[in-house]
Amino acid sequence: MKIYLRILQYARPFAAFLPQYLLYTVLTIFFSIGNFTLIIPLLRVLFDKTDKVPMRAPEQLPAFKPTIEWVTQTFNYFFADVLTDHGKMGALAFVCGVVVASVLLSNVFRYLSLRLLAKVRARVIRNLRRDLYHRIIGLQLGFFAGERKGDLMSRFTSDVQEVETSVVNTMTAVIKEPLTIVAYFLVLFHISVPLTLFTLVLLPISGGIIATIAKRLRTQAKQSQSTLGSMLSVIDETLGGIRVVKAFNAQDYIKGKFEEQNDQYARTSRSIDNTRDLASPFSEFAGVSVVAGLLYFGGTLILGGNSALDGETFIGYVILFSQVLTPAKALSSSFGNIQRGLVAGGRVLSIIDTEPAIRDLPDAKVLPPFEREIEFRNLAFSYGDSPVLHDINLRIRKGSTVALVGPSGGGKSTLADLLPRFYDPSQGQILIDGLDLRSCTIHSVRDQMGIVTQESILFNDTIFNNIRFNTQATEEEVMEAAKIANAHEFIVASPEGYQTMIGDRGSRLSGGQRQRLSIARAILRNPPILILDEATSALDTESEKLVQEALQRLMQNRTSLVIAHRLSTVQHADEIVVLQRGRIVERGTHDELLRREGGVYQRLSTMQTNAALV
Repeated sequence: MKIYLRILQYARPFAAFLPQYLLYTVLTIFFSIGNFTLIIPLLRVLFDKTDKVPMRAPEQLPAFKPTIEWVTQTFNYFFADVLTDHGKMGALAFVCGVVVASVLLSNVFRYLSLRLLAKVRARVIRNLRRDLYHRIIGLQLGFFAGERKGDLMSRFTSDVQEVETSVVNTMTAVIKEPLTIVAYFLVLFHISVPLTLFTLVLLPISGGIIATIAKRLRTQAKQSQSTLGSMLSVIDETLGGIRVVKAFNAQDYIKGKFEEQNDQYARTSRSIDNTRDLASPFSEFAGVSVVAGLLYFGGTLILGGNSALDGETFIGYVILFSQVLTPAKALSSSFGNIQRGLVAGGRVLSIIDTEPAIRDLPDAKVLPPFEREIEFRNLAFSYGDSPVLHDINLRIRKGSTVALVGPSGGGKSTLADLLPRFYDPSQGQILIDGLDLRSCTIHSVRDQMGIVTQESILFNDTIFNNIRFNTQATEEEVMEAAKIANAHEFIVASPEGYQTMIGDRGSRLSGGQRQRLSIARAILRNPPILILDEATSALDTESEKLVQEALQRLMQNRTSLVIAHRLSTVQHADEIVVLQRGRIVERGTHDELLRREGGVYQRLSTMQTNAALV
């Protein structure tokens, strides 16, 4: 129930639709009940018992009162009037005309309520998906390292869709059907109190069994949604690694993984459907059983002369009571259907409720323009319980280039990720011009930094929009950035020049071309601080030369933190810092480190030189 109420909060403001929806619903119920209560006077006409009506009809039109008695007396007044003036055929035509008008009005108001509910449903899903997307965008990088991409995608797609179909669509059942049932029982009590009390004794038994079915559905739905997330993860991994799958002839292997998840999802879905489908037939059986009991009980009262009801009123009562089964059945079905949606809603809300680990402090200030130096002071960092960096002390003066080198797993990329606050240090500080970055807004920190990574992160858009990304640059400025990045030549040679679509993650471009677009994007942003994470390590010799030239232009007059495996690319750095097992083990210029006998840098340089000679 808590999850359901949370989801309904996304329909706010309630005042914009709830009063209107309730009005339409009440009018729908009023005219729906009127359709069936008119059966009693219709039966009187057909059974030739209309002589009883004038005795019950008031002599003048009753004053308005919001009661069942007023409605009954008003109808009897007009019915008696028509019967007197036009006879039984006129009374029959009058009743049929009122029935048609009542059905028309009932369906008109039902349509208006459904139209209004469709607007609310769209608002709920839009707001829910928006909050989910905004929350995911705001979460720290560490969150994504522990989550499956396919599972996150399933929350955006299947989970939100399930919320719409199973939760929001049942709003009409949750609001309308209880009101309908209450209204019907008020009329039934008005007609006969003993018969209605008899039915109320039997109905809770079926309600308890349906509640047990609903509880079982929720357990099955949790397993189903989890399995779907796993299956989508397999699909995502397959599409992302299709080249490796084909290269290793792993089609059968990956098919096996998919089939396992697919079969499990089919089994859980089948179990859910079987359990959910049980609720509706059972509620119908229970309802018909109650009607049969009602016929027997009421029949014995009338035949035994123990009831004031006449035959046509009893038949009308039974027909009216049978209509209670329709909203009751819809309500029981909705309780079954809603369980899967509540599980899906819980999965979506669990992400929305996740608080970002990296956030602005309440009194965070804007980081002033970079002027002097960056300092890592007594820095330590751990991924959970796994320490990665220990006692890092490093200063980077404005305008200088500092390179981070060392064996894989030494903590180079982690150190670089701490600077733009993708993570915050476990201990120590990162200072820019003496200001702790944690005391500054994340936006102002990242606004002064440009990042070029080993994997070129591009978007399925035009070349122009990928370079212009999140700026207001003109076409001339974009072209100038492309020229500096050695990208202009291949861009103009593309089919549509700067308006060429590059495909998913730039799949229509070579690695060197993708990297040069990333550099052009960084150039256009013109940041004072650059972070280059192995920007040339995955390129061939010719592409590396072009990219390296672009990087040299990019690094001019900027403060640069460069991560490199190829030591030849950082020989001209102002300082080279060697990281091993999360600690700074050596530092100095290229020449100074080469002269250090037995040092880590000298060993790495010798290994790379020998590999190049081979």
